Amino acid sequence: MADNTEVTEPAPRSGPVASPLRRVLDVKWLLFAVLLLMGLAVAVYGVPVPAVLAAAALLLVIVLVTPRPGLLPPAILLDDRREQRRLWPGTGMKVTVDALSMPCFLVDGRGITRYVNTVARARYSGVRPGDPVSFGLRAPSLLEAFDRARTNGTVERIEWAEKVPTESWFEASIAPIHMPAANGATATGGNPDFLLVAIRDLTEQRRLERMRTDFVANASHELRTPLASLTGFIETLQGPAKEDAVARERFLAIMLDQANRMRRLIDDILSLSRIELKAHVRPETQVDLAEIVRHTMDALSPLARELDLEIGLTAPAGEVLVRGDRDELIQVAENLIENGLKYGSIGKRIDISIETGKPSGWCLAVKDYGEGIAPEHLPRLTERFYRVDVASSRAMKGTGLGLAIVKHILTRHRARLDIDSRPGEGARFAVTFPEPVPPADRPSGRIAG
Repeated sequence: MADNTEVTEPAPRSGPVASPLRRVLDVKWLLFAVLLLMGLAVAVYGVPVPAVLAAAALLLVIVLVTPRPGLLPPAILLDDRREQRRLWPGTGMKVTVDALSMPCFLVDGRGITRYVNTVARARYSGVRPGDPVSFGLRAPSLLEAFDRARTNGTVERIEWAEKVPTESWFEASIAPIHMPAANGATATGGNPDFLLVAIRDLTEQRRLERMRTDFVANASHELRTPLASLTGFIETLQGPAKEDAVARERFLAIMLDQANRMRRLIDDILSLSRIELKAHVRPETQVDLAEIVRHTMDALSPLARELDLEIGLTAPAGEVLVRGDRDELIQVAENLIENGLKYGSIGKRIDISIETGKPSGWCLAVKDYGEGIAPEHLPRLTERFYRVDVASSRAMKGTGLGLAIVKHILTRHRARLDIDSRPGEGARFAVTFPEPVPPADRPSGRIAG
């Protein structure tokens, strides 16, 4: 635990004892004032002159006899305080460091930790005042930068990565601090009195950068494949199959399918970008979740008939009000129900339910009875372009962005997505909305589609 005790300033250092004459001269104005008052006492109040002279003589004897050490000049005293403060930082320096939002350490010129701010105490419990800074911060590149800053008196900035317990990235800024000299000037260069070590966590920023890079790479790959198919078929139709009507019809059908695939991919990319732009703005309007689900069921009923699947809905008979954006919640319902239809087709039905969640809120659940998903795939289902089975996903005209869109929409709505699945037992996707608008007590009903 950090030591927050204040160090008492040392008393001014004393010089050699002053001579008698020096002592009289040091208090000459005081003696003059006393003699003046004595003269007034004689003139105004009639105090006997011998008594006054005796008192003056006694005062002079006291001044001469009493030892009075001479003080050092102010410049020497300032240097003395500076030497004391080289060991422990002052209150003002500590308060300033505590106001910073990142972990910060004050280390003296010998490499001993002298102060740890509030954020650093919570994040780096192993760093304690009085211990060498290398005891708690063991990154070799950080300690090398610290030595350079201490030796050269220059600001050092470095970045490093750690693999344990998880992959993390950090940036450290090491700045020298020089205490004021005797003449009030601040020294620069050379061995500093203290060094401020400030550490910034770059993990989230690096992960976002990597995610963007992966997204661009994956999107480019997904677009390049249909584009290459279109280019090849066009070249074939312009050349060898120019007069082949049968080949032309077959190639045109494939080209249309590839063009539609590119359109769906571009639509999903644009949709994801629009959602990310307003990710921190929570919707405040009230919408009927049950009406949204019924609307989506009607829109997907042709696909259900094509796949020979039945859709069942269990929901309250009246409104189910939640705070949200209607168009975005329709996207959520479409993606979840469409996934259930496409990947749960061997089960011949999917069940949709709207019920009160735990501990509060409404819960929308879509349950299919298909092949299920292996446990190792569940944590990555909402990643962009992640597919459990690439071939079946493309055969089902999937873009790999559906669940990523669902995740970003639900993040904006402060809702939670839970996925439960086992191989051979189907999958259940449950969305829980917070802070419901409580409805009146209504009976539940079942609607089969």
